[in-house]
Amino acid sequence: MRSFEAVLVLVALATVVAVSARRLRLPAPSLLVVAGVVVGLLPGVPAVQVSPEIVSLVVLPPLLYAAGEDLSWRELRAVWRPVAVLAIGLVLASAAAVGAIAVAVTPLSGSMAFVLGAVLASTDPVAVTALGRRLPLPARVQTLIQAESLFNDATSLVLVRVAVAAAVAGGAVSWAWGAGQFALLAGGGVAVGAVVAAGVALIRRRTEDPILETVIALVTPYAAYVAAEALHVSGVTAVVVASVILGGLAPHLTNAGIRLQLHAVYGTVVFLLESVVFSLIGLALPALLDDLNGSLGDLPWQVLAIAATLLAVRALWVFPLSLVMRPRSRPPWAAPAVVSWAGARGVLPLAAALSIPLTTDDGAPLAHRGLVLTITTAVIVLTLTVQGFSLGPLVRRAGIAVTPQRARDEDATARLHMARAARDRLDELDDLQAVPDAVSRRLRRSLNARVEQVHPSGEAEDSIEPTYRKVRRELIAVESRELHRLHETALITETTRRRLQRTLDLEDASLADNPGD
Repeated sequence: MRSFEAVLVLVALATVVAVSARRLRLPAPSLLVVAGVVVGLLPGVPAVQVSPEIVSLVVLPPLLYAAGEDLSWRELRAVWRPVAVLAIGLVLASAAAVGAIAVAVTPLSGSMAFVLGAVLASTDPVAVTALGRRLPLPARVQTLIQAESLFNDATSLVLVRVAVAAAVAGGAVSWAWGAGQFALLAGGGVAVGAVVAAGVALIRRRTEDPILETVIALVTPYAAYVAAEALHVSGVTAVVVASVILGGLAPHLTNAGIRLQLHAVYGTVVFLLESVVFSLIGLALPALLDDLNGSLGDLPWQVLAIAATLLAVRALWVFPLSLVMRPRSRPPWAAPAVVSWAGARGVLPLAAALSIPLTTDDGAPLAHRGLVLTITTAVIVLTLTVQGFSLGPLVRRAGIAVTPQRARDEDATARLHMARAARDRLDELDDLQAVPDAVSRRLRRSLNARVEQVHPSGEAEDSIEPTYRKVRRELIAVESRELHRLHETALITETTRRRLQRTLDLEDASLADNPGD
């Protein structure tokens, strides 16, 4: 019972802090981590030990799925080259650099230093998405940062497996074996994710029950993760691939009412899980420091040296890649600086560190496992706080933030095109005499008012209401297709498309005869 009460208290505390972060316009992950550390340092607070099963199986899949669904296929295609370079090359370089620094500044052996480097080599999709969600970043930069954090996990997981195998076996592991593991993990994860996405899409196309749709959406990330892990391939990659595919197909799989319900349910789940997991990271650090039995003398400098190494290596890779990215912003350092500074660590490195075995192959305790876990958690806390709190000011200082006026202009352009497309369709229906004059006049007044940016006036008679609803919903479908075309032709960003699609869904749902229509 005490464990259950502790969970409730943690959820309540994390929720209060997350809501406060929104009101204060501070990054929620950073404030949650700080609050967790502060609470963990209070006298009488029990030590917190994070279970690897809880992080890997319960927390990661839905958060990864939510992050992957936000990616736009069109915008992802535009940045796939730099994403591939960062997801493979930067991860390898970061692991090697951290391993070398760790050998120099910590008591870790070469094999355990490489384990630490592999664990910290990749950025975290959950942290990166949570930090960047409220920043007015350009679509290209936002997609690059988010896609890199989602697709670099296969490389880092292979490195962790190679490094752990070497540390546990007490010897080196061949690079050929490592390359084979990478192909198996990444390729297998992609295949499993694609199969799960295809199956889920097939089911959702034939389902219009809101409750069943919600259950399917909640189960999908867990199904992809468990299926991939059962086949000994990357569960994280499977979840990411499934989420990206289903995210792109979402407008074609369900109706407006179900999309609104899924958005509300998943928003709640993501909010609670993010709030709890970032609080747990902060709470775990004091307990890990206590487990080191007071041998903390050089730990702060070790953590700073490793975090600085990660930042330096990332900058050395990102700035040359700015030529590939071809940023249109000025000054030319702006986009690379933001991408470099956005490489926070979070839940995924923590899960990797928790998965390190306790013993070697001969049954002896694995030396310095606790130190690796402590340094990992400390670097996570440091990056979430320092980079998290300063990322927003850096975006504004760099001058690449999307201005409110630019967002309003893009929104107005999209609305104008959508209203004109609907009006053209109404003209076709009038020519075919398929719509009563009263319905046509009411719809035309509404569409003209939207073009002129004024509120529609006047009410139709009850007798024409059913026909009005039917035709208006047909016109909403036309507007949705036009909105999709504007996005595919790069006239609007994914953010604008999602916002306006939600507006159309709200109107469509209000016109439905019942929630299942």
